[in-house]
Amino acid sequence: MKLTTKGRYAVTAMLDLALHYEKGTVTLADIARRQGISLSYLEQLFAKLRRCGLVDSVRGPGGGYNLAAHPSKITVAQIVAAINENIDATRCGGERNCQGDEACLTHQLWEELSTRIYEFLNGITLAELVTRPHVQEVASRQEGRMRAVVSR
Repeated sequence: MKLTTKGRYAVTAMLDLALHYEKGTVTLADIARRQGISLSYLEQLFAKLRRCGLVDSVRGPGGGYNLAAHPSKITVAQIVAAINENIDATRCGGERNCQGDEACLTHQLWEELSTRIYEFLNGITLAELVTRPHVQEVASRQEGRMRAVVSR
């Protein structure tokens, strides 16, 4: 199992929204600038996140995106699943047909790993990530850069 760029970017963008949860809507352009993610890539990710009910969009002036629920109610596993990331470490996709029509010698091991990865990601909420000192430090640095760009 490998978390792809798509999964990493989705979690990063959702964490950005969580950091700005109390401040109202956030534009994808602002997320793109702060996180160094392509705007068109974010648009694709947010279409999936919106369809899965993790974000709400607001149109018009002052529009953008909000989390659809409090950050304490959204887990990393939900985000990863919303963008169709595979958390399955088995070679057969969990079908138990890795060796012909039967499970291979190590199928159960990889199945247990998949379960543990899911449980780990499902046990971490956006609210918990927001409180981490490193996240706060990086967010502060990013905000400083954004203010510097705006004041130029």
